[in-house]
Amino acid sequence: MQNPNVVSRLNRLPISRFHKITLLAVSFAYFFEFADTNTFATTAPKLIKLWGVTVDQIAYVTSLSFVGMFLGSLAAGWIADRWGRKKALTWTTVWFAVFSLTSVFSWDVVSLGFFRVLTSAGLSAMTVVAVIYVSELFPAAVRGKYQAYAIVIGICGTPVTNLIASAVVPLSDWSWRLVYLWGAMGLFFVLFIRHLKESPRWYESMGMPERADEVLREIEDMVSAEKGPLPAPEAPVAVAPQAKAHVRMLLQKKYLAPTLLLSLLWVTQTIGFFGYSSWAPTLLSKQGFSVESSIFYVALTTVGAPLGSFIAALVSDRFERKWSLAVFGTAIAISGLLYGLTFNPIMIVAFGFLVNMFERGYTAVAYAYSPELFDTRARSLGTGVSYGLGRLSNAVGPLIIAALYNGSGYQSVFIFIAGTWLVGALAVAFFGPKTRVRAAAAVEAASSQAAAGSSDAPR
Repeated sequence: MQNPNVVSRLNRLPISRFHKITLLAVSFAYFFEFADTNTFATTAPKLIKLWGVTVDQIAYVTSLSFVGMFLGSLAAGWIADRWGRKKALTWTTVWFAVFSLTSVFSWDVVSLGFFRVLTSAGLSAMTVVAVIYVSELFPAAVRGKYQAYAIVIGICGTPVTNLIASAVVPLSDWSWRLVYLWGAMGLFFVLFIRHLKESPRWYESMGMPERADEVLREIEDMVSAEKGPLPAPEAPVAVAPQAKAHVRMLLQKKYLAPTLLLSLLWVTQTIGFFGYSSWAPTLLSKQGFSVESSIFYVALTTVGAPLGSFIAALVSDRFERKWSLAVFGTAIAISGLLYGLTFNPIMIVAFGFLVNMFERGYTAVAYAYSPELFDTRARSLGTGVSYGLGRLSNAVGPLIIAALYNGSGYQSVFIFIAGTWLVGALAVAFFGPKTRVRAAAAVEAASSQAAAGSSDAPR
């Protein structure tokens, strides 16, 4: 098999219109993924009054949604490996948008819960594929920054959706359905399809070097037409075909450690983030705040999310990612704890703003960090399994939070959430491998060895 040196050819490309269109498409998908993630949380206080939904029922719906996310994450890795990153990104985005649309027509908490499980499967699958897609198309030296930029744009879906919900949910007994209709706008992702390219790295990993070279030439022609002549890539080298990835491969020493670490990272992130975002409106309303006030306060706090992603874009490629994750995680734990200890509306908004800001910074860096711990062969599988296990963990997270709230009260929930974030931050700090230094060294090595025809390249 002839290796067209996909990695070195992609890494030498300057950021161009091709990259920006790709970034815009992924950001659009993220926007409605983040929008749709919070739709149930923002409508739950209304459903408590309309349908007599209990805290325990909200917990079950939320838990089952995370089972859907787990299944979606596993399916995403298989779909992305079997049919390609571009098709997988399209199918998963359309999937979650269609089932968000069906949620508009739900008639009780059981039907809504069923539709939310299917929606959640698509949401999680899309995220896994999008992370891989950006990681494989953007140059190694700046991929962390552009992963974060995609989140900067996409995360705006959270405050926009919460502000829309705060305006429309109180209007009537049916207007809460408009929140799910808004989430279905992700269907317009299909308008981007013709502008996107399949990942050449996927073609290469599937033993199709001719197709990889064809797509690369198309990309290079677009970039050179805009930016001028490109640096010469490395000379092609012959390599042996790789066997297909199987789940048992993750038990090998090479992959087991990163899989375990990332699983813990995503378990703590999932329980910590969704424990806060999925429950904040309901818990505030249970503490005596009106439905309108609780949704509005939470909407104000999510304004901090885009700022956090922007901060991540500034630090992701400048500092070692594991230390950025540790700092962000510790800051979330402190801010979340203080959020739970106050009942002053101004302080609730202030500490909630900080939670959202630091959490989105954490997640943006984690999206860049996760796929870097695997090579191309294991990237979609390892990322999907670890991310999926994180989502599956929150099948019990809401039940724990409901039990803590019913047994020990409001503040115990936020003590638990803070502790969860701290565990994740410490695990990454002590056991997380460094990736930024390794990638930078590989980029430099690839540049210096290109003339000699070396096959080393950053992944």
